[in-house]
Amino acid sequence: MSATFDTKGKRSALETRRRALSAAGWVLCGFAFLLIAVPLLDLVLTIAIKGASAFSIKLFTTSSNGVKGGLLAAIVGTAVLSLGALIFAVPIGVGAGMYLSEYGQNRLGSVIRFLSDTLTGVPSIVLGYFSYITLVIGLGWQFSALAGSITLAIMIVPYLARITELSLRRVPITMREAAYALGAKDRTVAFKIVLSAGLPGVITGALLALAISVGETAPLIQTAGWSNYLWTGKLTHEPIGYLTYVIWTFINQPYKSAHALAFAAALLVMLVVLAINIGVRIVLRRRI
Repeated sequence: MSATFDTKGKRSALETRRRALSAAGWVLCGFAFLLIAVPLLDLVLTIAIKGASAFSIKLFTTSSNGVKGGLLAAIVGTAVLSLGALIFAVPIGVGAGMYLSEYGQNRLGSVIRFLSDTLTGVPSIVLGYFSYITLVIGLGWQFSALAGSITLAIMIVPYLARITELSLRRVPITMREAAYALGAKDRTVAFKIVLSAGLPGVITGALLALAISVGETAPLIQTAGWSNYLWTGKLTHEPIGYLTYVIWTFINQPYKSAHALAFAAALLVMLVVLAINIGVRIVLRRRI
């Protein structure tokens, strides 16, 4: 009886200790979650409330004049820079990803992956400085939409390449074998079979790259400059506005109108990135 009582007592003590440790773990997890969630929620609510209060028809139909006016030039400039970056980056990034997926099991493929991973870790401001030296000064383009778009493209190409490679590798090898068995050539298999099957992943990579380009500031300051005026269509020798410059610069101005524009620009960027992420979820859900 004594041995049985001691065994039950030890089990009870171990059970109590386990529950205490489990409760302590849940408390720590909850505290860690609050440390992340509360500042994030405060940031989102602050931007949403102050940004929405600055929304008006004038905000979307006029350009900024000093620290007043609207954000039309910045909105158009952001769209031009981001879409321009995708025009340059998508063919290169997707092409590199296809090569790595289908033919990259060699030394050249390893070198490309290494360089891609290295480029991913390079700070964006360093890429901006490189483009400033080579494009803005070296080629004499000055601050321009083309210099900014190429810089963003250089930054997002590695992401596109890696995401494309991973997406195409998920295509079953049996699909490739079946195509080859029917007499298809390498180009047909790569573009009509593999790329078609992995297209949702490629689209996901392009959307994520778009989200990255929309939120960048540092490389654009050194390549696109800034302009209060609406973009006239010139690719070089003309600076261009963009939303992240408004956020970075106007919030430091001692004027309420400047703060309103900064919060409105921040809300627009946040909504665009949110819409892109929702689009990514939709694409992934349809893929599954």
